[in-house]
Amino acid sequence: DANARSKAITPLRKMDEGLKVEEQDGTLVITYDEPALNEIKRKLVDQSIEIVRKRIDEFGTNEPIIQSQGYGRILVQLPGIQNPEEVKVLLGKTAKMTFHLVDSSTTAAEARRGKLKSSSRIIRGSAGEQYVIVRKPAVGGETLTDAGVSFQDGAAAVSFKFNNLGAKKFGEVTKNNVGEQLAIVLDDEVISAPTIQSAITGGSGVITGNYTSESAQELALLLRSGALPAPLNILEERTVGAGLGADSIEAGIFASVIGFIGVVVFLLLAYGLFGLFTTITVFLNLFLMLGALSLSGATLTLPGIAGIILTIGMAVDANVLIFERMREEVKNGRSIKDAIETGFTFAWGTIIDSNLTTLIASAVLFYFGSGPVRGFAVTLAVGIVTSLFTSVTVTRLIITAWFNRFKPKALPI
Repeated sequence: DANARSKAITPLRKMDEGLKVEEQDGTLVITYDEPALNEIKRKLVDQSIEIVRKRIDEFGTNEPIIQSQGYGRILVQLPGIQNPEEVKVLLGKTAKMTFHLVDSSTTAAEARRGKLKSSSRIIRGSAGEQYVIVRKPAVGGETLTDAGVSFQDGAAAVSFKFNNLGAKKFGEVTKNNVGEQLAIVLDDEVISAPTIQSAITGGSGVITGNYTSESAQELALLLRSGALPAPLNILEERTVGAGLGADSIEAGIFASVIGFIGVVVFLLLAYGLFGLFTTITVFLNLFLMLGALSLSGATLTLPGIAGIILTIGMAVDANVLIFERMREEVKNGRSIKDAIETGFTFAWGTIIDSNLTTLIASAVLFYFGSGPVRGFAVTLAVGIVTSLFTSVTVTRLIITAWFNRFKPKALPI
């Protein structure tokens, strides 16, 4: 009645500052005001970006770019994708998974004739059959912590694990409903409805069905990354030809070559023969780094090229520290052999400190960054490891071999 509606307005408005509660024609109309609605949409977009990023990372794409663009839109850029349709299917699924008890008191035929309780609903199965399930989920998919591919009697299946709360709920449901069917619902479709044989208290389970290894892997990926808070619709799709990317890469490589030549000229002018030795180790470092990146399947991008150039600079810097220490030792009256040994020994600590600091920074960039930032971090980390080997170990081997062969009376630096 009117009195009850009047009393309900104030508590409803207190539930959320953005709620608008109005009485129209004897009913209460509840809506959100524009600022509150915009804030909700913003949060949904942010949540969707995180879920999309998890799915793309699981898919194994190199250096993706995923970011908000405009109002209610998400921009996804994926370099080197061989099968765009597979990615679109992966991103288009909401992947909301819930567990419902099957209502055994009502058949699907009775439900279609209108004999359906308000607490139940009829739902379609993946093979076209229909189920009557309890409307309220027994366990929510948000309590899943992991999913993977397993095999049951030689057939592909999907195994899953719950967190502590989900494991407790799942254990209680299976304990209290032995002999009943438990429907596993994914995106409003029953994908499996096994009969509960006994209480399942281990916090894990297996979904069986007509799965191939690929479809089981896809479902496991979706469950691991979580459900989207709202469906995503593809508004625009563009494929950028390799020519545009190649032009940018060529420009980056050209700039890198010019910079590298400048570094080599400086080394030769400043350190003479030792500068030539350093140039050899820098080339070796470059080959090792590119080999490691190639083995890992990394995509060469502009941030990656920047990481390579930075690594080359750090490798040269390490040799500069060693050579300057050698000069100081010679000025202090040490022999050539002792100066070489001391240069490598005492510069080692400084080189380790500087490279370790940069390695930690690259780890932070990789952990908190995404897309090109991660690519830069990976390239930098690989380069640091290879440069430590070439700048110290290889350079030391070359200089020691040179000294033992020619027995010089002075350092050529």
